[in-house]
Amino acid sequence: MAGTRRTTTHWGTFDFEVRDGKAVSAAALDDDPAAGRMARGLADTFDHPLRITRPHVRQGWLEHGPRYRGNRRGAEPMVEVGWAEAYDLIAAELTRIRDRHGDEAVYGGSYGWGSAGRFHHPQSQIHRFLNVDGGYTASKNTYSFAALEVLLPHLIGGSRLSMIDWNPQWSEIRDHCRIVVAFGGSSLKNTQVNHGGLRRHRIREAQVACFEAGVRFVLVSPHRDDLAAELGAEWVPIRPGTDTAMLLAMTQHLVASGLADRDFLDACCVGFPELARYLNGEDDGVVKSPEWAEPITGVSAGTMRELAEACASQRSVVSLTWSIQRAQHGEQPYRAGLSLAAAAGSMGRPGGGYAVGLGGEGGVGMHRSSIGVASFPQGTNPVETFIPVARISDMLLNPGAELAYDGRTLTYPDIRMIYWAGGNPFHHHQDLNKLVRAWNVPETVVVHDSWWTPVTRFADIVIPVASSLERDDIAAGAHDNHLLPMHRIQDPPAGVPTDFEAFREIAKRRGRAEEFTEGLDTEAWVRRLYAETVDRLARRGVSIPDFDEFMRSEGVEVPLPAQRDVFGDLRADPQRFPLTTPSGRIEIFSSTIAGFDLEGLPGHAVWREPEEWLGSSLAEGGEHFHLLSHQPRGRLHSQLDFGASSQSTKVGGREAVQLNPADAARLGVGDGDVVRLVNDRGSCLAAAKISSGVTAGVLLMATGGWYDPQQPGEPDATCLQGNPNVLTSDRPTSQLAQGPTAQTCLVRVEVVEDPPASRAYLPPAVVQRTPIG
Repeated sequence: MAGTRRTTTHWGTFDFEVRDGKAVSAAALDDDPAAGRMARGLADTFDHPLRITRPHVRQGWLEHGPRYRGNRRGAEPMVEVGWAEAYDLIAAELTRIRDRHGDEAVYGGSYGWGSAGRFHHPQSQIHRFLNVDGGYTASKNTYSFAALEVLLPHLIGGSRLSMIDWNPQWSEIRDHCRIVVAFGGSSLKNTQVNHGGLRRHRIREAQVACFEAGVRFVLVSPHRDDLAAELGAEWVPIRPGTDTAMLLAMTQHLVASGLADRDFLDACCVGFPELARYLNGEDDGVVKSPEWAEPITGVSAGTMRELAEACASQRSVVSLTWSIQRAQHGEQPYRAGLSLAAAAGSMGRPGGGYAVGLGGEGGVGMHRSSIGVASFPQGTNPVETFIPVARISDMLLNPGAELAYDGRTLTYPDIRMIYWAGGNPFHHHQDLNKLVRAWNVPETVVVHDSWWTPVTRFADIVIPVASSLERDDIAAGAHDNHLLPMHRIQDPPAGVPTDFEAFREIAKRRGRAEEFTEGLDTEAWVRRLYAETVDRLARRGVSIPDFDEFMRSEGVEVPLPAQRDVFGDLRADPQRFPLTTPSGRIEIFSSTIAGFDLEGLPGHAVWREPEEWLGSSLAEGGEHFHLLSHQPRGRLHSQLDFGASSQSTKVGGREAVQLNPADAARLGVGDGDVVRLVNDRGSCLAAAKISSGVTAGVLLMATGGWYDPQQPGEPDATCLQGNPNVLTSDRPTSQLAQGPTAQTCLVRVEVVEDPPASRAYLPPAVVQRTPIG
């Protein structure tokens, strides 16, 4: 391979310069300059010292067996072993655990961002393998938006992700909308990535087109940069965790002033009178007015009244980010936001209404549908046991315990083996010290990865696999209209397999190879998925080139299937176009949720104080700050944290924490100073970055810095790199969704005079095997 080769990633599409079979640089396409940051250093990741090229086994596990309790994951050196031995060990463990403890004793972990390719998608690979091998305990929902994906089908119908398709689109907002009130904003850094890839980043130009068309943007957030400066947004700083109070107060003002859209509420919604009684204080004697909300939120009552009237007097969008629901009582702002949008009068009108996650990914808000590309079939899981994804620590620590979830009672299984491919739980999960304790409960942990990431350091058996840039595949991003070839940029290190090839070898040893592969190799599977995609498109009257011509091309633009305007149809004729809710209408009050009889979760939106927020007794005296952990600018989650793009966002090689100048002066902290963030759950080091764009009392820190415990393997170790999830709480959003609550977090700040260096980007110790006897 020589010259230039193009491929697609979750960060976009790039051209790689290849010399003598090795990638030497990567560049964004000429028509997509917004992708430039992520191109930085991509080629340098192939031959990095953190690259894993041989299987490894944790020394204590190898020498003493899987049930030996005298060692701790993450603290011991690794031992290099041969490929056949590694596959034999995994197959033997699957046999032992399934025979002795049942198929539900295997937990299959993955998180979906391992590759944009539809065949080499690690989540599909591991789920198919475990399904044909007997099944496994699975997880449901996402860390990104668990609360909304469980909640909204009860309120508006559809599937768990329907509302993302039903959002008002940026082009509609440009043509019809006059004001967007963005709770949590719509940050361009989040649109750098897109699930399944992206041909071109277009959100910035779409947002700017709205501004140039006269759309007024109002940002309600503790962070001024949550909307692009080009939009001229009015910044309304709000106390973290109090969006629900502001949304309820705005709705109360519309009701009290006679501005609520009674026609829509009566014809297309159910339960608004119950909410109105709560807003008017008929249930508890407290009127949820703007004056009531002002001391809770820190937003003036006058601002709330003006924004409510602006939303009701012109075409408006009430927009909420995904981050807002990653908090205790995280379902409530989404319920309150829906109620405000319904009362304001723009739901079901072009370019107006209710939006969730605009700016969450590079395709959201650009198209209401996706191509529908075929993907590697996962098959059927014969094991029915599952957990909400954010409850992994509780599952491992409390086998046999029960939990409420979406009106059901689940029982935690007794997990003896974790098999992980794709994703990093030591990034996604909250309260990492608790996770370390939980991670040591199972007898065996197997991980597939390409580099020595935090999760591989906490594994018993590590299988190195080819990276997404070392595999041929096809890609089609969510809400994008391009089908794209993914070319292998260079070959993987000698002997290193793809996930598919590794699973095939283990399946052979388990007698399941034919069932797993169906007699096809990698190329044949990619061709099969493309052929299935051709057939799907042909049924819509869309023709695309044959496979070989497609792979020689730069991709094809595909017309997307038309989608109904669900709320527009509902407004026009609710009898003819009902929603799939029990009532057929928007359920401001949900009898279903009320019938679950869950603690703190009645049938309509309510304000509930979080256990940790700046209005709590814990925050009195000014010693505690509210820590918000947001998506990073230079990486996707924690991927390639060692790469040049991610490193360019750090300060002195350490993750940065933003704080207000007044807070910095009070603490005696200067730009670049190393500080320790600490609470009862843990502590981490970070480099201070002083910013007037963060409100006083609030700290802002990106997620995804690699977990680097000062005492590896110890559950209460300080993270030297700066991972905020050593501080965040593992409490659930509620008994409805059981989602993560990273944004409900108070911390103290201490200045560190002589900080120890981070070791996050050094490979673990590797030793020779100790001779037996």
